[in-house]
Amino acid sequence: MNLNLKIAIKAAVDGGAEIMKIYQKEDLGVEYKEDNSPLTLADKKCNDIINSYLINTEFPIISEENKQLDFSERKDWETCWIVDPLDGTKEFVKRNGEFTVNIALVKNGIPQLGVIYVPDTKELYFADVNKKNASKVVLIKHEINVDDLDLSLNNIKPNKLNKKMLKVVGSRSHMSEATQDFVDSMKDDFDEVEIVSKGSSLKFCLVAEGKADVYPRFAPTMEWDTAAGQAICEAVGLKVISNDTNKPLLYNKENLLNPWFSVSKC
Repeated sequence: MNLNLKIAIKAAVDGGAEIMKIYQKEDLGVEYKEDNSPLTLADKKCNDIINSYLINTEFPIISEENKQLDFSERKDWETCWIVDPLDGTKEFVKRNGEFTVNIALVKNGIPQLGVIYVPDTKELYFADVNKKNASKVVLIKHEINVDDLDLSLNNIKPNKLNKKMLKVVGSRSHMSEATQDFVDSMKDDFDEVEIVSKGSSLKFCLVAEGKADVYPRFAPTMEWDTAAGQAICEAVGLKVISNDTNKPLLYNKENLLNPWFSVSKC
């Protein structure tokens, strides 16, 4: 297995362990950023742990909780890490378990490796896009020997579409009118359209492992929300397509805000 993928997996699991220590406390240490989005002690602690692993690699880091560098400093980065130490902070605060640790490695704006760890359920998704392999394992505890992992085992794969049922992933906390319009438009092509609600980057995982068919995201996201999920989806043959360019989402852009996008087999 790729050494950088091993490092990312270990960082995600150890970061997730720290998240759960705080999750079990009565006081989550919630603050609010300038955009009124929540920030918890778990975001900060997990970010510190992930940084401690990734700083030893040769690649710079873009993390939601790091100070964001100007594009003039980032534009010559060929390869970099993109990290969300706690994706789904709203779900964390609600204590519904639907939050993740996201780590991706991108080269020339294109995801190469992706790790998504779900601390509450100990589910671990990891992918090497170039090898076209994505796997899922469920840990017994928040510990892992990365040398025991094998990308050829526990592979996940998406559904084959059929006209009887279309399962559309919707956000647990950010369902938009445009998404509802998309769902309504699909009802002419399928016998039944079901909405599967889920928080955080778990929405990517649902499509990648065949528990849903399409994920339209017609609401704001940042690069750290999507890079790891895109890596996992692309590794299993799915496309994460920008509504603006009709091409895959790119990373380390001047503006780290993503355009609207959709995840599907076509």
